[in-house]
Amino acid sequence: MDPLGPGNGSGHPPNRLRKTPTLQINSQVQREPSNPFADASSSSNNNNNISSASTLAGPSPITPRALISPQQRTFSPSPAPADSLSRNESTERLAVPGPGGSLPRSRAYVDDSQSGYPYSTSQNQQQQQQQQRYSGGGGYGADYTSFSSRRTSWSSDAASRHASYGYGGYTYSSPFDDSRVPSRAGSSDDEGGITTQTVTEKFAIFPDGDLIVYPHDVEKDDELHNPDPNDKERKCDIWHKRGITNIGALIFLIGGVLTLFIGYPVISYIQGLTSIKGGCAGDPMCIDVDIPLLKNIRTGLIDPDTPKSAMKKKSASGKDLELVFSDEFNLDGRTFFQEDDPYLQAVDIWYGVTQDLEWYDPDAVTTKNGKLELRFDAFQNHYLNYRSGMVQSWNQMCFTGGRLEASISLPGRGDVSGLWPGFWAMGNLGRPGYPATTDGMWPYSYHDKCDAGITANQSDPGGLSFLPGMKLPACTCDDADHPTPGKSRTSPEIDVIEASVHALHGEKKPINVIGDVSQSCQVAPFDVWYMPDYDFTELYDPEITIMNAYRGGVYQQAISGVTNLNNNWYNGKEYQVYAFDYIPGDKGEITWYVGKEKSWKLDARALGPNGNVGQRIIPREPMALIANLGMSNSFAALNLTGLAPLFPATMRIDYIRIYQEKDKKSVTCDPPGMETTDYIRKHKDVYHNPNLTTWTNPQPEQWDGPGESPLPGKQGMFTVG
Repeated sequence: MDPLGPGNGSGHPPNRLRKTPTLQINSQVQREPSNPFADASSSSNNNNNISSASTLAGPSPITPRALISPQQRTFSPSPAPADSLSRNESTERLAVPGPGGSLPRSRAYVDDSQSGYPYSTSQNQQQQQQQQRYSGGGGYGADYTSFSSRRTSWSSDAASRHASYGYGGYTYSSPFDDSRVPSRAGSSDDEGGITTQTVTEKFAIFPDGDLIVYPHDVEKDDELHNPDPNDKERKCDIWHKRGITNIGALIFLIGGVLTLFIGYPVISYIQGLTSIKGGCAGDPMCIDVDIPLLKNIRTGLIDPDTPKSAMKKKSASGKDLELVFSDEFNLDGRTFFQEDDPYLQAVDIWYGVTQDLEWYDPDAVTTKNGKLELRFDAFQNHYLNYRSGMVQSWNQMCFTGGRLEASISLPGRGDVSGLWPGFWAMGNLGRPGYPATTDGMWPYSYHDKCDAGITANQSDPGGLSFLPGMKLPACTCDDADHPTPGKSRTSPEIDVIEASVHALHGEKKPINVIGDVSQSCQVAPFDVWYMPDYDFTELYDPEITIMNAYRGGVYQQAISGVTNLNNNWYNGKEYQVYAFDYIPGDKGEITWYVGKEKSWKLDARALGPNGNVGQRIIPREPMALIANLGMSNSFAALNLTGLAPLFPATMRIDYIRIYQEKDKKSVTCDPPGMETTDYIRKHKDVYHNPNLTTWTNPQPEQWDGPGESPLPGKQGMFTVG
């Protein structure tokens, strides 16, 4: 705002603030000093006073000199405080007198006494002030460049105190206030052509960036040294990312501690007081009402989900086969505890005859994603370190002759040894995992004659066999405990697959390891040196399938072919079909398959008479199917380090199907002339006790069959050694 605003008394138009040109350092003007405080009306009077002062001090010619920091003179403030000067007077104090001691027309002094300013000074006071400013040291003739224009601390403080207060109808504004133009350079007057000077022209005080020109100036780091608490943001907002995270974590921790030490005990106590209502009250083995009952009940042997394209097959000999049994496992969540399923049961045993490392538990068998799953876990169970599953159709669904197949994805990996997955069939008179039922029964498959083959050790002193001899040979006494007297009854075994791994031959390193399956038939009595007549075996692709170098031992003779597998057929990645079809009898045969291709064939003539033993036959017993996932040192080397990352390992079966010739269908455990169920029922304790290991001439002591007991006078159960 122009200090000479309306009503300034100068006779000039308002808002005539001088423009400040570029700062001119060391510029100098020589003129006769005049009273800067005189107005136009008292010009002559002021000149006289100045002349008097000049006479006292002596003439001092004014000479040009460089503008350097002048000697500072002591300043004594006038009786009137510096901040009592009028707005116009304070503005003109630094104006340079013109020739003859007069002020420029645009800077005429305004007498505050005439304008009504409440704090105006008298003319004498003004003269005293000008004498004080021009006296001392050099007198009136002193160079005006030596005059001090610096404010004292008193005047600066006073100016800052009253900078915002109004006096006499308008607001006081200090000429040193940095809100105004900070510096001005001399320039030609707009109207009179008179050159004026500012403080910066008279003194070399051009500031640098670090100089505090005025006490109330603020440096950039002042707030660091003297922070104002009132300037700090006092807003407290916890609803930001960090605050929410911190509070959430605290709530979570506190809630967890309270739940653990207060909530859990309270809930446990309340649950103990809550009574169970419904049909399952007090019976922990009762199925919950939310679980649908009878969901495994089927009305036929063929699963309704079996596709129509799977209803027929061709046998190895080219004969037409029809589907007689199937299970597609499309219903998820099925269980296989005793009596849960009409055809399959998961057993709860330790398979001790092969010294397995796992316990077979029904919990490990279920259906999921349309597959039957047998899960092998590193889970302690019955003092064993592993748990797995086995399902079998023993005494529930049997078949004689035809084709047995399953689509399987093997567990683990094809290059890691240790797991023992199997899919196989065994005669119904022996129950897998119940050693007493297979004592003298497995793996015999013999003709209906009596010779050295039915005796203990085959009557061979050389240690060829450790078998106890046949329990149910064809030659028996009239009162013998025999299911079908006059016929050899046994419990033979045919393996669809038993999976393992082996290294490929060659000099390539590292050695490639791939999966393989053994497809075999176990027989007894044994050939000399366990050597069948391989002239009656057939390999369909010797590059893929070879005869197994293992041919048996003192407890079994195994005729086996080993077929290489694709390592993608594991762990649910891909599935492959494994199968065999067979014709029972002494002129029968067995053909094994991997996929659609035949792998190898065994003819009954390979098991013909040899030494002191007679014809071994292709099994004619009703066969029950078994699927299991085990682990044992007796079968394969254990790579526990490699197996550990694979647990839990799962054997997945997509479906199981059985095919037979139309006129030779036999899906029963009691085919004519080869019945089994009555014999099993009479010895049910043996067939339901897996802890019995041998069968020592048990006799039925309580007859619960039709008619009178064949052994009158006997009461109670029977004795098993």
